[in-house]
Amino acid sequence: MAQVPHASALDPKCIEQLVLRSQEAKKFAYCPYSHFPVGAAVLTKDGKIFSGCNMENASYPLCVCAERTAIQKAVSEGYKDFRAIAVATDLQDDFSSPCGACRQVMREFGTTWDVYMTKSDGTYIVRTVQELLPASFGPEDLHKVK
Repeated sequence: MAQVPHASALDPKCIEQLVLRSQEAKKFAYCPYSHFPVGAAVLTKDGKIFSGCNMENASYPLCVCAERTAIQKAVSEGYKDFRAIAVATDLQDDFSSPCGACRQVMREFGTTWDVYMTKSDGTYIVRTVQELLPASFGPEDLHKVK
Protein backbone atom coordinates (compact mmCIF):
# COMPACT_ATOMS: atom_id res chain seq x y z
CA MET A 1 0.00 0.00 0.00
CA ALA A 2 1.36 3.38 -0.98
CA GLN A 3 0.88 6.22 1.42
CA VAL A 4 1.72 9.81 2.15
CA PRO A 5 3.97 10.03 5.26
CA HIS A 6 2.18 11.44 8.29
CA ALA A 7 3.52 12.43 11.69
CA SER A 8 1.05 10.38 13.74
CA ALA A 9 0.77 7.39 11.43
CA LEU A 10 -0.17 4.02 12.89
CA ASP A 11 1.88 0.85 12.64
CA PRO A 12 1.73 -0.40 9.00
CA LYS A 13 0.10 -3.71 10.05
CA CYS A 14 -2.58 -1.81 11.96
CA ILE A 15 -3.24 0.45 8.97
CA GLU A 16 -3.49 -2.58 6.69
CA GLN A 17 -6.03 -4.22 9.00
CA LEU A 18 -8.06 -1.01 9.29
CA VAL A 19 -8.14 -0.54 5.50
CA LEU A 20 -9.12 -4.19 4.96
CA ARG A 21 -11.94 -3.92 7.49
CA SER A 22 -13.26 -0.82 5.71
CA GLN A 23 -13.14 -2.66 2.37
CA GLU A 24 -14.98 -5.64 3.89
CA ALA A 25 -17.66 -3.34 5.33
CA LYS A 26 -18.17 -1.78 1.91
CA LYS A 27 -19.45 -5.14 0.62
CA PHE A 28 -22.53 -4.76 2.85
CA ALA A 29 -23.43 -1.24 1.68
CA TYR A 30 -27.09 -0.72 0.86
CA CYS A 31 -26.95 1.83 -1.95
CA PRO A 32 -29.69 1.11 -4.53
CA TYR A 33 -30.00 4.80 -5.47
CA SER A 34 -26.46 6.16 -5.73
CA HIS A 35 -24.77 2.82 -6.50
CA PHE A 36 -21.82 4.23 -4.53
CA PRO A 37 -20.85 1.74 -1.83
CA VAL A 38 -18.79 3.03 1.08
CA GLY A 39 -17.24 1.15 3.98
CA ALA A 40 -15.56 2.53 7.07
CA ALA A 41 -13.65 1.11 10.00
CA VAL A 42 -12.85 3.10 13.13
CA LEU A 43 -10.02 2.19 15.52
CA THR A 44 -10.48 2.93 19.21
CA LYS A 45 -7.65 3.90 21.56
CA ASP A 46 -8.04 0.38 23.04
CA GLY A 47 -7.29 -1.21 19.65
CA LYS A 48 -10.86 -2.36 18.92
CA ILE A 49 -12.19 -1.89 15.38
CA PHE A 50 -15.81 -1.12 14.53
CA SER A 51 -16.92 -1.15 10.90
CA GLY A 52 -19.91 0.24 9.07
CA CYS A 53 -21.33 0.79 5.62
CA ASN A 54 -23.55 3.38 4.02
CA MET A 55 -27.27 2.74 4.06
CA GLU A 56 -29.53 4.63 1.70
CA ASN A 57 -33.24 5.22 1.98
CA ALA A 58 -35.94 6.20 -0.53
CA SER A 59 -36.42 9.24 1.70
CA TYR A 60 -32.95 10.60 0.89
CA PRO A 61 -32.39 12.69 4.05
CA LEU A 62 -32.58 9.47 6.09
CA CYS A 63 -29.48 7.99 4.44
CA VAL A 64 -26.58 7.23 6.78
CA CYS A 65 -22.93 7.32 5.77
CA ALA A 66 -20.47 4.51 6.51
CA GLU A 67 -18.30 6.71 8.71
CA ARG A 68 -21.19 7.67 10.97
CA THR A 69 -22.39 4.06 11.11
CA ALA A 70 -18.96 2.86 12.32
CA ILE A 71 -18.64 5.68 14.87
CA GLN A 72 -22.19 5.17 16.16
CA LYS A 73 -21.57 1.44 16.57
CA ALA A 74 -18.46 2.19 18.63
CA VAL A 75 -20.19 4.80 20.77
CA SER A 76 -23.18 2.51 21.32
CA GLU A 77 -20.78 0.00 22.88
CA GLY A 78 -19.09 2.56 25.13
CA TYR A 79 -16.11 3.66 23.02
CA LYS A 80 -15.53 7.38 22.49
CA ASP A 81 -11.74 7.68 22.14
CA PHE A 82 -10.54 7.07 18.60
CA ARG A 83 -7.13 6.77 16.96
CA ALA A 84 -8.13 6.50 13.31
CA ILE A 85 -10.80 5.75 10.73
CA ALA A 86 -10.40 4.28 7.24
CA VAL A 87 -12.88 4.98 4.44
CA ALA A 88 -13.19 2.70 1.40
CA THR A 89 -15.01 3.24 -1.90
CA ASP A 90 -14.79 1.78 -5.39
CA LEU A 91 -13.01 4.85 -6.76
CA GLN A 92 -9.88 3.89 -8.63
CA ASP A 93 -8.40 7.26 -9.57
CA ASP A 94 -9.28 9.38 -6.54
CA PHE A 95 -9.29 9.18 -2.77
CA SER A 96 -12.79 9.59 -1.37
CA SER A 97 -13.08 12.12 1.42
CA PRO A 98 -15.75 12.06 4.14
CA CYS A 99 -18.73 14.38 3.66
CA GLY A 100 -19.19 17.46 5.83
CA ALA A 101 -21.66 15.76 8.18
CA CYS A 102 -19.25 12.89 8.81
CA ARG A 103 -16.39 15.31 9.39
CA GLN A 104 -18.46 17.08 12.03
CA VAL A 105 -19.35 13.78 13.73
CA MET A 106 -15.66 12.85 13.76
CA ARG A 107 -14.87 16.27 15.21
CA GLU A 108 -17.19 15.56 18.14
CA PHE A 109 -14.56 13.07 19.33
CA GLY A 110 -11.43 15.16 18.78
CA THR A 111 -9.34 16.82 16.12
CA THR A 112 -6.06 14.92 16.20
CA TRP A 113 -7.10 11.43 15.12
CA ASP A 114 -6.28 10.18 11.63
CA VAL A 115 -8.56 9.70 8.62
CA TYR A 116 -7.26 7.19 6.04
CA MET A 117 -8.93 7.84 2.68
CA THR A 118 -8.41 4.88 0.38
CA LYS A 119 -8.70 3.87 -3.26
CA SER A 120 -10.07 0.50 -4.33
CA ASP A 121 -6.52 -0.92 -4.59
CA GLY A 122 -5.86 -0.20 -0.91
CA THR A 123 -3.60 2.82 -1.40
CA TYR A 124 -4.41 5.72 0.85
CA ILE A 125 -3.73 9.25 1.98
CA VAL A 126 -4.05 10.29 5.60
CA ARG A 127 -5.16 13.53 7.17
CA THR A 128 -6.19 14.47 10.68
CA VAL A 129 -9.74 15.47 11.47
CA GLN A 130 -8.35 18.99 12.05
CA GLU A 131 -6.93 19.08 8.52
CA LEU A 132 -10.26 17.98 7.06
CA LEU A 133 -12.33 20.39 9.18
CA PRO A 134 -10.24 23.42 10.15
CA ALA A 135 -11.68 26.14 12.40
CA SER A 136 -14.32 23.68 13.52
CA PHE A 137 -17.01 23.87 16.18
CA GLY A 138 -16.78 21.28 18.93
CA PRO A 139 -18.05 20.35 22.39
CA GLU A 140 -15.65 22.73 24.13
CA ASP A 141 -17.20 25.68 22.25
CA LEU A 142 -20.49 25.16 24.08
CA HIS A 143 -18.78 26.15 27.33
CA LYS A 144 -17.35 29.43 26.07
CA VAL A 145 -20.54 31.46 26.49
CA LYS A 146 -21.86 31.83 30.01
